[in-house]
Amino acid sequence: MTATAPHFGPTPSVSPMRHPLAAAALLAVFVATVFGLLLGGAGPASAHAALTGSDPQDGAVVATAPKEVTLTFSEQVAMGDGSVRVLDPSGKRADTGAEPRNLQSASTVKYSVPLHAGLPDGTYTVAWQAVSADSHPVSGAFTFSIGAPSKTTVALPTDQAGGGLVGTLYGIARYAAYAGFILLAGGAAFVLACWQRGASARPLQRLVVRGWMTLTTATLVMLLLRNPYTGSGKLADIFDLDGLKAVLDTKPGAALVSRLLLLGASALFIAVLFGAYAKREDEREKKDLTFGLAIGGAVIAAGIAGTWALAEHASTGIQPGIAMPVDVLHLLAVAAWLGGLAALLVALYRTPDIEVTAVRRFSRIAFGSVLVLTATGLYQSWRQVGSWSALTGTRYGQLLLVKVGLVAVLVGVAWISRRWTARLPAGTTKAHRTGTGTADAGTGSAAETERATVPADPARAAQLARQKAAVATATKKRIRDADPDRSGLRRSVLAEVGVAVALLAVTTVLTSTEPGRTEDEAARTSTAASAPTAAGPIAVTLPFDTGGRNGKGTVRMDIDPGRTGANGLHIWIDDPDGQPMDVPEVKLAFTLSSKDIGPLPVVPDRLTEGHWTASGVQIPMAGNWKMAVTVRTSDIDQTTIAKNVKIG
Repeated sequence: MTATAPHFGPTPSVSPMRHPLAAAALLAVFVATVFGLLLGGAGPASAHAALTGSDPQDGAVVATAPKEVTLTFSEQVAMGDGSVRVLDPSGKRADTGAEPRNLQSASTVKYSVPLHAGLPDGTYTVAWQAVSADSHPVSGAFTFSIGAPSKTTVALPTDQAGGGLVGTLYGIARYAAYAGFILLAGGAAFVLACWQRGASARPLQRLVVRGWMTLTTATLVMLLLRNPYTGSGKLADIFDLDGLKAVLDTKPGAALVSRLLLLGASALFIAVLFGAYAKREDEREKKDLTFGLAIGGAVIAAGIAGTWALAEHASTGIQPGIAMPVDVLHLLAVAAWLGGLAALLVALYRTPDIEVTAVRRFSRIAFGSVLVLTATGLYQSWRQVGSWSALTGTRYGQLLLVKVGLVAVLVGVAWISRRWTARLPAGTTKAHRTGTGTADAGTGSAAETERATVPADPARAAQLARQKAAVATATKKRIRDADPDRSGLRRSVLAEVGVAVALLAVTTVLTSTEPGRTEDEAARTSTAASAPTAAGPIAVTLPFDTGGRNGKGTVRMDIDPGRTGANGLHIWIDDPDGQPMDVPEVKLAFTLSSKDIGPLPVVPDRLTEGHWTASGVQIPMAGNWKMAVTVRTSDIDQTTIAKNVKIG
């Protein structure tokens, strides 16, 4: 989702610990300590590509037209024809239309597009769109100027890649896919591990089958929407067969196709689980079949979970060989916990004969899932957040904090569920022991009455059928609600499911959100690259001494407006008494060492005695520039003085 698989914290529905509040407190302290250590020592990672640099840079003013535009990214991206467009001030294409050239070297991800020769002066717009290695589309735009900034008819795009109607539909399909997998895998696991008699219960069968149908439909929708989602954004492009073929050649497309194949195998698993397995009565044969189904189901579930890990956040960045299996374990633990919780809720509401031992088995499974979720969630948080500033200052980090709050609420509700479970008697529920006979008797009596008084009038027969259904529903509800302990457990589990659904929504949003670490790094890079462009005139005073006769004096220099682009330059040379001093030559050079730019020479013109000037001095980008002034006072006496100034 994220996608990485959604991350859930320690939230068992019913904890097997004797003192759950104390255990929760200890677990919270442990999580906070480890989380702090991980964030404090986090190194660089990568996921969700971001533009980290360009040449020309955003807002830069260059003296001559460049031959190409180069973009640098934080991680691998996929680009095709039209991924980078350079538009002149009138909106016409300034690039040649060629596919971006891959200039990757070592760990640097860089692409370039060639420009037409002889481009006129003015402001140019660069719009780019690519697909990140974690399967999410990314886009952006910036401007640069040749000669001097100008008016432009091009409006910078405000819509992000993957937005609009197509993005909304794709996002809904992502939610549905996660929910379907959780119901499918978790519901089947609940039947096999907690309540094997539930294989013949129609409500549980419908839950698992609907999970399979939801996941299958969502996967097909995502496969069809993938081309417009990462490209044009037009819904009609779902019928573009060439685009669909191109999608199948990508890593996300291959993952979706693999998921569909695994869903075909899971359909056979469901048929056996609710068919031959549900009807099997021989205990030995059923035990052998249980083992076989458990192994086969675990392999299929792990394979489906792996389709997320192989195509999204876990597959890129640091330690992908560790991150992908960790991601699979995380999603399987989520399914076992949340899907089992949904199955338990359905069983409590729709099947009056669920056994208390099944609830307690699920308690142990939930606790085991919590341990897995805690370990895998901490590791994934370290990879995706990386620092305290990213935790509090990015959207990803803020959503993660919301998720932690929901986890805390779930821990409290789980404690209530555990108390209700402890009050249930062993074996089947009281409602089953006391009410089933009444229900059978009532049903039998109703059947005998119906057979004895079947009316000839069809309308009367339909009325009696409705009355019979109402009596049966009321009887079923009375049996279900006969045990107050069971009713209390049912209400607390319902509350857990409600909070868990909100938690699932938040974590699914997390899987499609740029990780906090890369957002934080991109913000710092952008801030450094786009320093203020109108800092005001710059005044510099530098004493000099050429060593010869009358070789001492002062250079006063004004740079106006003191920003990127064209600037006016005035230089005054004063003698030690503050009077204008006439010298044979003055030269100036600008160097930006951090970007390997310069020295850029400037030769001012003598205006009057002691006053030199230059116009149109180009400063291509903001930064700390080294200004080196060379003053010659005779044929052999000269000196160079320098000072660093912040321009832009």
